[in-house]
Amino acid sequence: MIRRALSSFLFGFLLAASLPALAQGLRLPSAGPRLASPAAAPASAAQPASASRTADYIVAVVNSEPITNGEVQARLARVLPELQKQGQPLPPHAVLARQVLERLISETAQLQQARELGIRVDADMLTQAERNLARQNQTDVAGLRSQLAAQGIGLKEFHDELRNEILLSRLREREVDPKVQVSDLDVDAFLREQEGSAQEQGVEINLAQVLIAVPEGASDAQVKALQARAQQVADRARAGADFATLVDQYSAATRGNGGQMGLHPADKYPTLFVESTRDAPVGSIVGPVRSGAGFHILKVVDRQVVGVPVTVAQSHVRHILLRTGPQLTEAQARARLLDMRQRILAKQADFGALAREYSQDASAADGGDLGWSNPGQFVPAFQAAVDALSPGEISEPVITRFGVHLIQLLGRREEQLNRGQQREVARNMLRQRKLNEAYATWAQDVRSRAYVEYREPPQ
Repeated sequence: MIRRALSSFLFGFLLAASLPALAQGLRLPSAGPRLASPAAAPASAAQPASASRTADYIVAVVNSEPITNGEVQARLARVLPELQKQGQPLPPHAVLARQVLERLISETAQLQQARELGIRVDADMLTQAERNLARQNQTDVAGLRSQLAAQGIGLKEFHDELRNEILLSRLREREVDPKVQVSDLDVDAFLREQEGSAQEQGVEINLAQVLIAVPEGASDAQVKALQARAQQVADRARAGADFATLVDQYSAATRGNGGQMGLHPADKYPTLFVESTRDAPVGSIVGPVRSGAGFHILKVVDRQVVGVPVTVAQSHVRHILLRTGPQLTEAQARARLLDMRQRILAKQADFGALAREYSQDASAADGGDLGWSNPGQFVPAFQAAVDALSPGEISEPVITRFGVHLIQLLGRREEQLNRGQQREVARNMLRQRKLNEAYATWAQDVRSRAYVEYREPPQ
């Protein structure tokens, strides 16, 4: 699956990383007096995909913009296989369809606000984003499109969703990011929290699993036979058999990377998995444990207490910033920076010299040098661009709320942090937490202010 390009909103499209939220249940806003009864929505959204192909119909209207059953089913078709591969307990189909519909409603309301505020994504910006995404996935644009086609994702569909993702990212950066502030008192409280006992701190775990799937409607005899098979697999794993080999031989869940589900906060895993492995040491085998999907044999690959790190991977970057406004549009700024980039790559100009001459930032006097930075120090779009670069590489123009940047990564290093630097890392961590909370509140507010009418399916 293509890795996520920009933020968490390219839902079920570029990466399945956001999918567990659906399995655990999205919070649905309570119906206000302006909303029609939502009772019809689950029934309409839960119709088989074949129904939407033969006769599509509107399931909801957001401020006059329709959402069709076909859109819900298309999104659901991308979500459901990933959830099934992960072996997570699934809500009933109608509930899952309703959650997908509500997510589409929220996205639609935000996209409408972006357009009302005059936020636009032109062809050049879309092309640049596609190139960046291809580079992040270690391929070229042609290779990226081939991968998408293999997943059944058409080029127009991809471009539409990528355009919407950029719009949503820029909207959040404009409406949410500037309002989040972190004071020294906030940092002090956060550090006290992090210095508490390990039990009180957050935990991240990486689990691998073999899933022995139990078909829906299986007889008691079938269930017993599958449970016996799961027990045999668990016994072999405990006896030292290679877990990745067992995954390849038996698992009905995703088999990539030896069945590992990745290092994530414990609350991102199903509660069943967390409770079953809570006291299990790293490397141990747990199970089989039963869920609605079948029998799971779990291996605890890693467990980490989340706190303020004592060492971090720092980046050394420099940039050229052109501020946009009445005298310089984003398109003009991008064109100028692209020309500078070509001149630098052709060795016809020096990055530092161009920064001193043209950059509209306090770092211009130092040739655009921003020094060594800790993770999370920059605004998201800038940080994402830095993270995607290799040492010596120059980005294409990057748009943030400050203007348009040309960024060069000069180097990376692992650095031991002193107390003052730990405070700055803590500030960045706390800011990210506050951003997530502020975004959730803002998104719910945008959704609550939209006029939403749910439609009955045609009879």
